[in-house]
Amino acid sequence: MTIWVDADACPKAIKEILFRAAERAQVQVTLVANRGLYTPPSPWVRTLQVPRGFDAADDAIVGLVAAGDLVVTQDIPLAAAVLRTGAHAVTPRGEPYSPETIGERLAMRDLMDTLRSSGVQTGGPSALGTTERQAFARQLDIYLAGRWPQR
Repeated sequence: MTIWVDADACPKAIKEILFRAAERAQVQVTLVANRGLYTPPSPWVRTLQVPRGFDAADDAIVGLVAAGDLVVTQDIPLAAAVLRTGAHAVTPRGEPYSPETIGERLAMRDLMDTLRSSGVQTGGPSALGTTERQAFARQLDIYLAGRWPQR
């Protein structure tokens, strides 16, 4: 079991939760990014730096993820790709992606993209707060306890 993190856009608070969980559960956490990242000294935490380029980190994660792994990402197309491999995916806000809902999320993403490209101000997500950090930590605990919904 490995936890893969789409780390370029992952909030620091979520990385810190993952670092603590890696030590506690002795599970491999790999941060994938196109730049160097800080990680605490740990045999359970590592980084994978990929070349700069569109979707380079996403492509690396999809190429390395295995069924049963967990991917932490805000990127809906990446989540869709890892779900097809039999892996699990969750947002840094603690919202799990599922095969049943990923199509709807992709459609909403495409709609919002179309609106933004036509000049409509759609706004972005609210700042990551205590509630979202707690939701993420709960989902991570569910995964680490082996209670993630089975497919």
